[in-house]
Amino acid sequence: MRTLHVGGEAIQSAMRIAEPDALALDYTRCMMAFLLFHPQPRQALMIGLGGGSLAKFFHRRLRATRLRVVELDARIVAAARAHFVLPANDARLAVEIGDGAAALAPECCDALIIDAFQDEQHVAQLASAEFYDGAFLALAEPGVMVVNFMDDDPQFDQALQRLERAFGGAVLAMPALYDPNLLVFALKGAPPRLEWSALRRRAERLESRLGLPFTRYVSRLRAMNRSTPRDLIISA
Repeated sequence: MRTLHVGGEAIQSAMRIAEPDALALDYTRCMMAFLLFHPQPRQALMIGLGGGSLAKFFHRRLRATRLRVVELDARIVAAARAHFVLPANDARLAVEIGDGAAALAPECCDALIIDAFQDEQHVAQLASAEFYDGAFLALAEPGVMVVNFMDDDPQFDQALQRLERAFGGAVLAMPALYDPNLLVFALKGAPPRLEWSALRRRAERLESRLGLPFTRYVSRLRAMNRSTPRDLIISA
């Protein structure tokens, strides 16, 4: 296993050397649960590269998706290419150095992935009301944003309230299976409710195709969200 550390002991990214395209960390696998709400994204924007684990998984396994990654620190991009087998840019992958907030443009993507930390803290600019408003506009409809938080983030409740205001309440949260992370999904153009049975069928198809435990993600969604025995409630 090779790990990436930025300014501290916390692991920012990890790679199994024998399986460089696999998602080695639990929270990265759980972030892919956004596919339960939008199984076939066409254009994805990712803010925060790390070692490139998610970017590599997209590139190898979601071959119908074009991915743009924006990373603020040029050293991170260099490390991902030199030590974590991040592929060169091509027709389906574009990694660039820049400000992720400035990368948002109206309807520029239908999947938005936010995994950006600074000094082991969630980047404050990427949890602002202005950023979330821009994220809503940046998503085509239907669209989904997934944001990674640590479960001890003191600003989590405030960020969640901002997200709910920006997305009209269509926000779901899911604890990771093993890592101390919370994944938040903000949806645009989603129905107000989804039947658990339909989600489970979709999870089974995704699990078969991608080898990740999507059926367990469906169960985890029950832990933090309003629901009935029949439906997951997305918005009132």
